[in-house]
Amino acid sequence: QVQLVESGGGLVQAGGSLRLSCAASGSIFSINTMAWYRQAPGKQRELVASKTTTGSTNYADSAKGRFTISRDNAKNTVYLQMNSLKPEDTAVYYCNADGTTLRARDFLSWGQGTQVTVSS
Repeated sequence: QVQLVESGGGLVQAGGSLRLSCAASGSIFSINTMAWYRQAPGKQRELVASKTTTGSTNYADSAKGRFTISRDNAKNTVYLQMNSLKPEDTAVYYCNADGTTLRARDFLSWGQGTQVTVSS
């Protein structure tokens, strides 16, 4: 089993910054992609940013220029630095990871989510 635990959410004023962290643990052999998604009330979950083990990144248009995803592969941890936050960034942010377990099985895991609220 692979568990993801997020931290770093909270309440911030518009224009402020937050840094989210997500640590993966458990029966991990390797992780391919780690990503951040978010889901606002009444909306579908959407990709915010992702990063592969080799360093390739992908950002939602809404995140480009403001958010930065980074990884510490040795610690199986992914971060999301969010700057210039806007009220429309308010959502529950979820960490996601896929890879292979020690038993050579593919896994796709989600964290429990962390609330980010941006006040105007």
